[in-house]
Amino acid sequence: MRIYKTQMEAAKKGIVTPEMEIVATKESMDVEKLRELIAKGEVVIPSNIYHTSISPEGIGNGLRTKINVNLGISGDCKNYDVEMQKVDLAIKHGVESIMDLSNYGKTNVFRKKLIEKSPAMIGTVPMYDAIGYLEKDLLEITASDFFEVIRAHAKEGVDFMTIHAGINRQAVEAFRRDKRKMNIVSRGGSLLFAWMMMTGNENPFYEYYDEVLEILREYDVTISLGDALRPGCIDDSTDAGQIAELIELGNLTKRAWEKDVQVLVEGPGHMAMNEIAANMKLQKRLCHNAPFYVLGPIVTDIAPGYDHITAAIGGAIAAASGADFLCYVTPAEHLRLPDLQDVKEGIMASKIAAHAADIAKGVPGAKEQDNEMAVARHNVDWEEMFKISIDGEKAREYYESTPPTDRHTCSMCGKMCAVRTTNLILEGKKVELLKDSQ
Repeated sequence: MRIYKTQMEAAKKGIVTPEMEIVATKESMDVEKLRELIAKGEVVIPSNIYHTSISPEGIGNGLRTKINVNLGISGDCKNYDVEMQKVDLAIKHGVESIMDLSNYGKTNVFRKKLIEKSPAMIGTVPMYDAIGYLEKDLLEITASDFFEVIRAHAKEGVDFMTIHAGINRQAVEAFRRDKRKMNIVSRGGSLLFAWMMMTGNENPFYEYYDEVLEILREYDVTISLGDALRPGCIDDSTDAGQIAELIELGNLTKRAWEKDVQVLVEGPGHMAMNEIAANMKLQKRLCHNAPFYVLGPIVTDIAPGYDHITAAIGGAIAAASGADFLCYVTPAEHLRLPDLQDVKEGIMASKIAAHAADIAKGVPGAKEQDNEMAVARHNVDWEEMFKISIDGEKAREYYESTPPTDRHTCSMCGKMCAVRTTNLILEGKKVELLKDSQ
């Protein structure tokens, strides 16, 4: 029987948990160092006591940058089989986290199957599910109703939940005073804002925050403090509303730690490249070095259909500057629910951004795979290159689509391949470009 409720409580008591052992091995980190980081709140291991299929992962200071995939059932796209295929695709490509953003019907059927099969950590936004779960319209929902949904998700085995607790009356006042081009673009944040405005009440997740923490602590659910006022276009970034909420999230972080609840803090949204590094440092400062979870950031607003690229650019800069967890963005962002190909493109773009940032941050072992690729390219060993690639299937497909005459080169350079030329000379051989070319 566990003598601790949460990973953070165990870490504070000097207890090394089985989950800490697994993460330390994955990260090649001394387990005592990892335990100390968890005790300080600088690393989290989201792992619900009822998620038995999980392969625990750590998020935070000194660890590899992790990525999250969003999926789920919506009113316009309610094909459970297709969404489960997306789950299989995400697991195949080694993503560390899957967020079920289902907002249609009785979502617990899909979520239970997801938790049962997924080794990746599972996140949810209970606010999305409240209307369908409770079968009440927004104005009819009470504070206790919201908590009922949180407890239901926790009992099912959800590892972390996005709770928009920072959008209180003060933050709303700052948002309304400082006019925005895009207003509120957070789905959960907009629903809470509407509920607050229609009822005249304070945000229940803020007003009764301690009750939320008690539920999460019971099941060792990590709270992901949602940024309801994240910028929805680059012109809105780093404004009064965003910063007012961020200051409150820092306070809520400390209150969660006092209850031994692990914390992630969510961040922007849309943001010009030159603001990203400063925002990462500001978040870490205001939120006491809690792990930072960002969507993108998307660095330009004019590329619908290519937002996996705009987000990968921003994500690489963000992670290199201190962010710990990247939410993927697909080519379908702003346009539609992503299909399977969109999901794959989003995963690959995010993996590239995360890996590039890990190299820049000097995460131990981050360059090993790149060094292996360099050796394989030096040896013109195509099979080894495909094996090392993050998407070997696509690499092989491209190579084979226009097969070269000389299998030791590719169709781009042929016999003029620089690697081939240099290797031949260093081996004391002649470079003969015209032979057998007629």
